[in-house]
Amino acid sequence: MDITVQWIKTSWTKQSRGGEAAARRNAAPVGFSLPQVPSGFAHFVQMSERDGFEPRSSQKDLREIGVSLRDEGDRLRVLARVEPLFGLPPRPRRPPAVRLLPGQWVRWQLNYRFTSALGIRGWSYWLDTFNIAYGPVDREVFLSEPTVIVDECGPVR
Repeated sequence: MDITVQWIKTSWTKQSRGGEAAARRNAAPVGFSLPQVPSGFAHFVQMSERDGFEPRSSQKDLREIGVSLRDEGDRLRVLARVEPLFGLPPRPRRPPAVRLLPGQWVRWQLNYRFTSALGIRGWSYWLDTFNIAYGPVDREVFLSEPTVIVDECGPVR
């Protein structure tokens, strides 16, 4: 069965926590049209504050993606991995894995915050959005509403 993965990584600093910069960051898409991606690879999109949140598209091997995917025959088991643990904001316990039927897809979001060693530089933040579909899909699938949404975003103060 086909498995389609899109990983969107958005990164910023304290400078984009308010005003126009925050508005640009908050307007960043959480799904994109799919380019041709070889089997075993994910569509990877990076957006960062230093580039004005302009999307930069590439491919990543599925083994490099922070998601556990297991084909269980009639369902796909999806569980986002938390990497790295020291970047987690406080949040309640993790949700269970999602099991997708053919034709379904999940949008799973996790956020992180970091400071430099000794706290010399300010905080930096990133948001991982994983769009994962099970079964054949069209190029626009991740522009529609997902079957399942998992929002694991915690407070980043």
